[in-house]
Amino acid sequence: MKDAGMQSPVSFFANVARLPHKGLPVVIEADAAQRAALAEAHGLLSVEAYRAELLVASWKRNGVKVSGRVEADITQACIVTLDPIEAHVEEPFEALLLPEDSKLGRQGFEGGGEILLDADGPDSPETFSGDTIDVGALAEQFFGLAIDPYPRKPGASIGTDDDTGPAENEFQQKLRSLLRKS
Repeated sequence: MKDAGMQSPVSFFANVARLPHKGLPVVIEADAAQRAALAEAHGLLSVEAYRAELLVASWKRNGVKVSGRVEADITQACIVTLDPIEAHVEEPFEALLLPEDSKLGRQGFEGGGEILLDADGPDSPETFSGDTIDVGALAEQFFGLAIDPYPRKPGASIGTDDDTGPAENEFQQKLRSLLRKS
C-alpha cells in the first residue's frame, strides 16, 4: 500500500456528500506522465495504456460503493531473462467504504462481538474521513493487484548444473558464476 501522504498518479477525488441518485460515473485515462509514474510505482518497464471506468454510488445510509473496471497495457521484465514481456491487465472490482464514525463499520467489534468472514465473499468495508474519496487511488490499488508478480517469458527457465537443455543466456551465466563465488 502507499504511504498516506503520497498521492496516486491517477488521483481523482469524488465528493461523496453530493453524489447523484444514480451514482457518479468516472473515467480515468492516464496521460504519458501518469503512465510513467504508474510504471515507476509498480516496478514496470512501461505502461502503454491505462483506463479506469468507475461508478461511485451511495451505499446503505452514508456509505459509498465504488465499482468498475481497470484496464492497462503494460511491459514487465521477465524474472528469468529480464527480457521485456507485454501484458494486458483487466480487473473488475468493487469496494465498499464507510465514514470513520459509522456504527455500521464497528458492528461486531464492540462488546466482544463475533465477525464472520467468507474468503469468497465481499471484502469488509474500509473507512474514509471527510467528504471526498480518491477513487483514482482505489482503482490503482486494484491495478497493482492484477499485475503478475512473477512474469516469465514462455520457455524461460533457470537450469541446474546437470541441465542438458538449451545453452544458457548471458544473464544465467553471470548469475551462476556469482552463486559459485559465494
